Amino acid sequence: MEALTIKNLRKIYEGNLVALKGINLNVEEGDFFALLGPNGAGKTTTIGIISSLVTKTSGEVKVLGIDIDEEHSLAKKQIGVVGQEINFNQFEKVGQIIRNQAGYHGLSFRQSKENAEYFMKRLDIWDRRNDKARTLSGGLKRRIMVAKALVNRPKLLILDEPTAGVDIELRRSLWDFLVETNKELGTTIILTTHYLEEAERLCRNIAIIDKGDIIENSGMQELLARLEKETFAMDLDDPLQKVPQNGDFDFKLKDPKTLIVTVKKGQPLNQVFNFLSEQGIKVLSMRNETGRLEELFISLTESNIDKTSLLDSPVGEKD
Repeated sequence: MEALTIKNLRKIYEGNLVALKGINLNVEEGDFFALLGPNGAGKTTTIGIISSLVTKTSGEVKVLGIDIDEEHSLAKKQIGVVGQEINFNQFEKVGQIIRNQAGYHGLSFRQSKENAEYFMKRLDIWDRRNDKARTLSGGLKRRIMVAKALVNRPKLLILDEPTAGVDIELRRSLWDFLVETNKELGTTIILTTHYLEEAERLCRNIAIIDKGDIIENSGMQELLARLEKETFAMDLDDPLQKVPQNGDFDFKLKDPKTLIVTVKKGQPLNQVFNFLSEQGIKVLSMRNETGRLEELFISLTESNIDKTSLLDSPVGEKD
């Protein structure tokens, strides 16, 4: 079954502002899916329609096969949403916030308590359950929002910029939790983010929306395979004082013990290792440098020239 089905979805705001031009999108159940786009592309409008915060102009949206118009309450029970803004009473205690959300979804007192405890422990906020939310850091408030969105165990979790403003350590621990949730609970996750490294690391499939249209919809690895160049980071045994020079490869030093090399697509890496070995440079390990998705994202959105006539309505997104 598809966790999300969108057909010919359009949204026109007051003033004839076209936010969505008739998008089509399918997300398979159990997927970890990235929905990316520049500011004003239509992401927030799309999420708002799925979660019933925005009224669509036309089109069809189904969650786990349930039409959001025909069976609104049933569809809404399948969805958990973590928005960009804090959306709970910060003068309430952490545990109370999460249990109240479970009660809002109709869970029994016992089930509410069990689910709240489970997710607070998983998100490392159990020890803060009796603290008022306003006393917590921004990162911990984000964790409350995730626990609040998951407490009724929805089958579809939508994350709208979930790690914005969160420090690196907290961000990576949240990544680990989301991957486990996707694998262990089978929760379908749709992620929007401006941290493209986040999408590249977490998501298996991706759609890019720009100017109200879906301009790319494919597997993450399939999309990354289109890159004409690849960049690798090499951890060195000994520090380098200067960058190696070679006309076939582009070397840069990230720091004295980290060498960055860019190679053309299909160029054998053995040539890189052979050259470095000849220079007496020993490589301990190698990894893909992040930022590959960023290169593609920029090239795709920059090349998406609006071919509509000047008589067409302006395109934008009203958040």
